[in-house]
Amino acid sequence: MSWVSVGGTFDVMHKGHWFLLEETFNVGDMAIVGITTDEFVASMKKHHKVDTYKNRVSDVREFLKEKGYLDRAKIVPLNDPFGPTIDSDDIEGIIVSEETEVTAEVINKMRVARGKKPLLIFVITMVLADDGKPISSTRVRKQEVDRFGRLIG
Repeated sequence: MSWVSVGGTFDVMHKGHWFLLEETFNVGDMAIVGITTDEFVASMKKHHKVDTYKNRVSDVREFLKEKGYLDRAKIVPLNDPFGPTIDSDDIEGIIVSEETEVTAEVINKMRVARGKKPLLIFVITMVLADDGKPISSTRVRKQEVDRFGRLIG
C-alpha cells in the first residue's frame, strides 16, 4: 500500500484543487492531505481573506467523499510547509503544483539529511482559466474567474 502526501490551503475550492486531489489519488493508494491551519495562513501574509481552517477542511472532506476518496485519505493540519513529510517512513511520494515544486525539493534534502529515502515528486500542471492564466483562489476571490476558470464580467 503506497502513501503519498499533498498539502495546501484549499481556500475557495476550484478546478485546480479538484485536479490536484484527483491526481493524488491516481498516484497513491492512500494519501495524507495536509491543510494549512489558520495560524500558518496568517503567517503567509496573503493579500485577501482566507476561509477558516474548519470550513476548508469541511470543503476538502466533502469533495473527497463525493469522489469516493475519503476512506483513502488522512486529513492533517499543517503548521509549516513540511507537515509529516520530513519524518514519516510511510510516505513514498509527494504531489505538488509547479508553484510548490521547490518545497518538495527542500523536503527531500531534509529527509536525506535525516537518513531517510527521498520522496518521489509528482509535479501537477496548474489548471488554466479561459484566459490562459492559472486558476487560483485569489483570482476566484477577486471575481476574475469562477471556480471552473470561466472569466467573469
